[in-house]
Amino acid sequence: MATNSMSSSWTQKENKQFEKAIATYDKDTPDRWQKVARAVGGKSAEEVKRHYEMLVEDVKHIENGNVAFPNYRSN
Repeated sequence: MATNSMSSSWTQKENKQFEKAIATYDKDTPDRWQKVARAVGGKSAEEVKRHYEMLVEDVKHIENGNVAFPNYRSN
C-alpha cells in the first residue's frame, strides 16, 4: 500500500488543498495536474499526479478488502 514516504511529504494543509483541487478540476479539465499543483502550492504537477495515483491505489486496496478494519473498543 502507498505511504507518504515517497519523494515528498504532504502536510495536512496541503492534503486539504489537494482534496479541494481534485474536486474542482475533474479528469476532463485541460492541464488538470498543473492547476491542482497551483492550488496546492509548493508541489509540481508530477507530484500531485503521483499523489492522486497513490490515493487511487489505496482506495482499490480498501475496496478489495485488503486493508483490515481497525479494532475499535466500545465504551
